[in-house]
Amino acid sequence: MENKTEIMAQIVALLTQLIDNDTEIQNNIGSEHSAESVEMLTVKECTQAIKGLSEHTVRQLVAQKKIPYIRTGQGKRGKILISKAALLEYLGGAA
Repeated sequence: MENKTEIMAQIVALLTQLIDNDTEIQNNIGSEHSAESVEMLTVKECTQAIKGLSEHTVRQLVAQKKIPYIRTGQGKRGKILISKAALLEYLGGAA
């Protein structure tokens, strides 16, 4: 009986360690994920963020697939969202 109790105590200790390690790993992943958040801009916000850039130019860059974008909604009525980092990278390389 003593042997069973000792084994059970060891198992509980190991399980507790595993749970603590899993919690720590999840916390680390959560903090990394929040640090990698992406700022998305509409076409109009792109023109406001970068002086001298017109909506037409941004739409042309999207149409020519020179910058990555996401279209929300369906068809032509959907909003075009562009990563601010991708836009700045493209314009920095184009300059």
